[in-house]
Amino acid sequence: MKEQQTLGFHPGETLIHRVNPTAKLVFLLLVSIACMTTYDTRFLIVVSLLSIGLFPLSQIKWHQISFVIKFIAVFSILNLVMVYIFEPEYGVFIYGTRHVLLEGWGRFTLTQEQVFYLFNLALKYFCTIPLAIVFLLTTNPSSFASSLNKIGVSYKIGYAVALALRYIPDIQEEFFTISQAQQARGYEMSKKGKLIQRVKGVAQIIVPLIFSSLDRIETISTAMELRRFGQKKTRTWYVEQPFKRSDFLLMLLAVFIVGISLSLFKINGGRFYNPFI
Repeated sequence: MKEQQTLGFHPGETLIHRVNPTAKLVFLLLVSIACMTTYDTRFLIVVSLLSIGLFPLSQIKWHQISFVIKFIAVFSILNLVMVYIFEPEYGVFIYGTRHVLLEGWGRFTLTQEQVFYLFNLALKYFCTIPLAIVFLLTTNPSSFASSLNKIGVSYKIGYAVALALRYIPDIQEEFFTISQAQQARGYEMSKKGKLIQRVKGVAQIIVPLIFSSLDRIETISTAMELRRFGQKKTRTWYVEQPFKRSDFLLMLLAVFIVGISLSLFKINGGRFYNPFI
């Protein structure tokens, strides 16, 4: 069951685990912003390789992330297909040239410019998704909440973030427990079952799971109110991780990456790197 908890915190002694959670969050946000604001293919490829390289560095196993990776991959492909359907000539508009790869029907003609634009969109997923997954799997929620409070964020917000991070694996565990119980009763929801049957089974689990989750949230909030949570301006923390030299270096690296992204605006004359000119 623990192998299915793909988005929960997994303790470890790797270099990534030892980094201050706030430094990791700053790195995630700044690098994500840098990747989202540029379409320079060279920059995106380098950041993608660095992001994917964090998986072995943090000792994250495939079974821990296989479900969420497959789930994200399906919606990413669907997004790319919808971008092409709604605007098949957008790449031509951006890059100012038109090199036809495949003549289609009506306005649906496949061009090199459109393929290149969609390739850049796909690279953005490889840049940001690995960073987010590594952050979730290597960050202790309590330490993260205390770090946020240390830099000036209200402890109420930090505590809410910590609860959210802790609650994600609980929901996943409950989902897989119900799924296994359904399969034990003869309702096939594994890969052996038909796709329609599996979708219907997931829908039957998700709806009651949402309502039970809302009830659990209400119980937690009531318990916190009874303990007078939020009455004081400050609070102490059981887990607090001080900033180290490596944490500051990581944040400086994030600033450096953002600086490279901004400099590419001037080099390329805009957000897009154009290899067709």
